[in-house]
Amino acid sequence: MPHIVVAGPLHPSGCELLDKAQGVTVTYIAETSEASLAAEIATADAVLLRTQPVTAPTIELAGDLKIISRHGVGYDAVDVAALNRRGIALAVCGDVNSASVAEHAAMMILAACKRLIRSDASVRTGPWEWRNKLEARDVNGQNLLLVGYGRIGRKTGEMMRALGMNVRAYDPFLLTQKWPETGVPAVETLDEGLAWADVLSFCLPHTGKALIGAEEIAKMRDGVVLVNTSRGGIIDEEAMIAALQSGKIGAAGLDVFQQEPVPQNHPLVAFDQVLLSPHIGGLTQDAAERMAISSAENILNYFNNTIDPALIVNKDHIHVELKT
Repeated sequence: MPHIVVAGPLHPSGCELLDKAQGVTVTYIAETSEASLAAEIATADAVLLRTQPVTAPTIELAGDLKIISRHGVGYDAVDVAALNRRGIALAVCGDVNSASVAEHAAMMILAACKRLIRSDASVRTGPWEWRNKLEARDVNGQNLLLVGYGRIGRKTGEMMRALGMNVRAYDPFLLTQKWPETGVPAVETLDEGLAWADVLSFCLPHTGKALIGAEEIAKMRDGVVLVNTSRGGIIDEEAMIAALQSGKIGAAGLDVFQQEPVPQNHPLVAFDQVLLSPHIGGLTQDAAERMAISSAENILNYFNNTIDPALIVNKDHIHVELKT
C-alpha cells in the first residue's frame, strides 16, 4: 500500500482527495522545511512537495520513494540529478496558475507605472501636493517587452494589449521553433528589446545566472519599469539597486528575490517606487486549490499508471511504463 507524505500545508480540497483515495495512507507535515521532510521520507512511496528544497542527502534517506509531486510548476530547489540516479519521478502541475501569475504581473505593471505606493502615501501621510509632480504614467501607448513567452507571458500580453500597450516578446527557445500566432511579434535579440521597451516583464525560468546586469540595464531607456514575477536572480539585484538610485530604472514590481524571505534591511525595501510582494504571484486561493488537486492527482494517477507523461519532468530516467 503506497504511503504518501504531504510536506507542507495543503488546501482542504487536496487533502480530501487523498483521504478518500483507496489503497493509500497519508502523513501530513505542517512545516515546509527540508529537515521535517527528511524525518519522514524513509517511509514514503510518494512526496507531495510544497516549497522546501530537496537535496541529494535527503533523497538518499528515501527507502522506497517513487515520485515527488510538486505543488506548482517550478522545481529549482529539487536535485533532479539525484532523483534520476534513483529512478524517482518528479511531476509538476499543469496549467493551474499561469493566469494567477499573469494577473499579478499585470497588476505590478500598472502599480509601478502609476507609482501606486507613493500615491497611497501621499493620502495617508502627505503631502497631497505630490500629485502635481506628475510621476504617474499611462500604460496605454507604452512599449512592453515580455522576456519569456510561455503560458504566463502570453496571458500577460493579452491583458496588457487590452489596455493599449504595444507588446513584443523575446524568447530564445521559441525563436528556434514556430513562433505562436498570438499577434505579438518576436524580437530577435534581447538587446533589440531592451532598447525598444518602456516596460519589461520577466516570465521565464532561471538558467543559473543573471540575465540582466549593469551592461543590459545601460542599454535600456531612461526611466524604464521592470517587473519580475518569475525567479529571483534573473535580474542582478546590485545592478538594479544602483539603477534605481540613479533613476535609470524609474520603478519596479518584484515578486521574487535572490534571497527569500527578503531581509528587512535589504536596500530594495527602502525604495517607495518599488512594489514588493512575497513570491505570491501564483498563490491565490483559487490557484492553491487547483495546485493541491493537481499535485495530489499526479500521485494517485502515478500509482494507477494513468499519469500524463507530459507532467513528469524526468520521464526518461524513471523505471515505470507510462500509459499514453
